Amino acid sequence: MFKNDGMIYLLSPLPKEGTIQLPMIHFSLLPVTIDFSKYDILMFTSKQGVKSAEALNPEWKNYPCMAIGSATAKKIKSLGGKIIYQPKSFYAETLNKDIITRFKDKNILYLRPKEVSFDSKNFLAKEGIALQEQIIYETSCICYEKKEKPVKNAIIIFTSPSTIHCFLKNFEWDESYTAIVIGEATKTHLPKNARYEVAEEPLIDACIKKAKQLLLTSNSK
Repeated sequence: MFKNDGMIYLLSPLPKEGTIQLPMIHFSLLPVTIDFSKYDILMFTSKQGVKSAEALNPEWKNYPCMAIGSATAKKIKSLGGKIIYQPKSFYAETLNKDIITRFKDKNILYLRPKEVSFDSKNFLAKEGIALQEQIIYETSCICYEKKEKPVKNAIIIFTSPSTIHCFLKNFEWDESYTAIVIGEATKTHLPKNARYEVAEEPLIDACIKKAKQLLLTSNSK
């Protein structure tokens, strides 16, 4: 087991105590109009999607929401929205099977970023569900200089597939790194043979907890 110097890098825009902040993604709101009148349910897969909907049309709160992820649910509730469904599993295929079972007769609007890690629309179309999508925001990578690369033996927290892609655009992966990923879908985007751990829950705080546990375990050897 390696000895770690205690450097935990968090690739999220919000700073957290005990970590080095290294945000990878910039969010941009798209100048679009959202018409909710044809839909029964709204689907959100990120808190940024909820924030973007609020900025574009606060009427989203008049519709029941599917919240994918605890952080998404928290943001919906904090802005006054209503949650009709929050899945136990966050793996894309399992989630979409839940939608097929529960909401086959409903008109669902997925308010999403420009890029997603799983094509829910085509998956559900095979089961006869016409999921409608509207892109309301996009992401872009923040650029860093090579000297800002995380130190050797760092623990790096990845909160989405996009944070992995942007990290690898900026820096070469070092075999001494250990990745902490927020979920199963995110881990599949890691470099081949990367050392990693998956957080117990899909929450940033759970990722930080896992990173600190790893530090304690590795440095006690």
